[in-house]
Formats: sequence, C-alpha cells, structure tokens
Amino acid sequence: MRLTYDVVANDFNSAGKAAEQAKRVLKQIGVDPSVIRKVSIAAYEAEMNIVIHAYKGKLLFSITPAYVELIAEDQGPGISDIQRALEEGYSTAPDRIRELGFGAGMGLPNMKRFTDIFEIDSVIGKGTKVRMVINL
Repeated sequence: MRLTYDVVANDFNSAGKAAEQAKRVLKQIGVDPSVIRKVSIAAYEAEMNIVIHAYKGKLLFSITPAYVELIAEDQGPGISDIQRALEEGYSTAPDRIRELGFGAGMGLPNMKRFTDIFEIDSVIGKGTKVRMVINL
C-alpha cells in the first residue's frame, strides 16, 4: 500500500495532518501500536521540517508486510552540514519559527532515533531527501 501527501511550506494549520492520516491508516490495518508510534514521530518530524525549512515537499509511505518505508522529499535550500544537523539542539530555524514553539533542533535526531534505517541526501539549493524504514 502506498500513501502520498503534499506538504506546503509555512502551512502550520495543516502541519501534522499527513502524519495523522498515515497513523489512522496503520491503525485500520492492524499495525502494532509501537510501530505506529515510531512511524508517527518520524513522519511528524519530517513533515514539520518541510513546513519550516522547504518551499514544498512530499511524504511518501510504502506499507509492506515487513516494514513501513517513509520518504520525505522537499524542494528547498538543502542542508549544508548533515552531521551537524543530526546533533540534538542544532537548528537553523529562524526566530519567527522558534517563537511559535518549533525549531528546537530535534527533528532529524528524532527521525533517526525512531527508525531502523535512516538515510539522508541533500543538495544545496535544490532540496533534501530522507528515507526511513521502520520494521514491523
């Protein structure tokens, strides 16, 4: 089963809806709650990163009997230092985002922490692609 969601930059009213919808589908098909929790956290963090940092993006879910694959792909400025971006607390979010309570620098670390496979590729000036796999 595949699910695809468009994510719009700076749309904080819709932020988190893709993660919520995927969570609902996973519950309906009987996925273990511990797996749903991991997928939900990773998806929410990926979705928020697109909303905060990119111009636009997509979340793609592939659900198989063995795993859930989540791909977050955006068109945006890219990440100049991926290793630093993976450090807890490191953030490039502007002050206006932090004033809203976002941009604490936990997005990528949480995505990595709650997934079994975490791969990230970024091109400056083009965008970022994160592939995550959560085993069932």
